[in-house]
Amino acid sequence: MNIVVLDGYTLNPGDLSWERLGSLGSLQVYDRTAPEQIVERAAHAEMVLTNKTPLSAETIAKLPQLRYIGVLATGYNVVDVSAAAARGIPVTNVPDYGTGSVAQFAFALLLELCHRVQRHDDAVRNGEWAASPDFCFVRAPLIELEGKTLGIVGFGRIGQQTARIGAAFGMNVFASARSPKQLPGFEHVRWGSTEEVLRAADVVSLHCPLTPETNRLIDRERIGWMKPTAFLINTSRGALVDDEALAEALNEGRLAGAGLDVLTMEPPAAGHALIGARNCIVTPHIAWATKEARARLLGVAEDNVIAFLQKSPVNVVNR
Repeated sequence: MNIVVLDGYTLNPGDLSWERLGSLGSLQVYDRTAPEQIVERAAHAEMVLTNKTPLSAETIAKLPQLRYIGVLATGYNVVDVSAAAARGIPVTNVPDYGTGSVAQFAFALLLELCHRVQRHDDAVRNGEWAASPDFCFVRAPLIELEGKTLGIVGFGRIGQQTARIGAAFGMNVFASARSPKQLPGFEHVRWGSTEEVLRAADVVSLHCPLTPETNRLIDRERIGWMKPTAFLINTSRGALVDDEALAEALNEGRLAGAGLDVLTMEPPAAGHALIGARNCIVTPHIAWATKEARARLLGVAEDNVIAFLQKSPVNVVNR
């Protein structure tokens, strides 16, 4: 069985092992693959694993030996799943590996907005504390979360974990979801429409999938619903947010701040509107990338391959 990993570097930059996957067949791992290299590299592959390297209908048609596609992520929009299904090729994903890491990172962004730890550390390193006439000083407003309203849009596993963390901080959790339902352990959560959540929240954290309905969910109109003192956190999908509209709101003081781990285009073009926007923190799509989460991802991806080889495929997204 010939197995090709088209873009393995972000999953495994060298601190994990491909050994288990390699035991299942003849394995070739590429750190990165440009679109024009896909067909050549996967020409003899029966199994292809990809994270962000696209597999279009045209590309799939040029890979006659292909029998299986494994996506090394939860989102699988990089694969034309209909074209794969027409060929009888199952496409699998890894649905649950980074819940704790992503929810934790959402709060890392939020806490940085609340306390600007890096800014204060930089000030100390630059000698400002040593030169201060007082025993302390602040370089940005400090904000307490207890008693604030945490608005969560999307209440899957990550949204639920974010709610748990918010409750531990003493926040009031207000959530919206496509199919809201009371879950054990979440009796404290109040439910409302997306508009109600956006209008009421002091912090809005996005945890919904990207669909035609949620594309540009946070646009100019909906930003206008939010409090000017509110923070927006996005660790889900960049296209949930209208980047230009958010940058304008931040720069004009119509929104207090934003913490973003994702952008509509990744990597962003030079001069992107949100990079350098007022009180906006942008990180390079790393909420998922703790070693622990990546190890789980790789393990499930390997399990998916084994299940396919045993003719009992799991996590198939194109049945």
